[in-house]
Amino acid sequence: MQTEEIIAKINSFLSEEFEVDIDTITPDAVLKDTLGLDSLDYIDLVVVIETNFAFKVQPEDFTGIVTFQDFYDYVAAKVQPKELV
Repeated sequence: MQTEEIIAKINSFLSEEFEVDIDTITPDAVLKDTLGLDSLDYIDLVVVIETNFAFKVQPEDFTGIVTFQDFYDYVAAKVQPKELV
């Protein structure tokens, strides 16, 4: 899966799951603020990631994720190595 495909898939499911306009999801936007995430929403986010990308998310993985670009990079790093195997 190419990075562009990953980003499109992420934007699509985040827009649907968190009911935000897809145009507000930009690489430099703050993930928490744009999606209006609280602690319970992070659980939903983890479930959505695991369902859509088939890898296990560790809670500590979110410590460095601030922007959507951070999130895209995180998912791409987890997904792309699995495809090489």
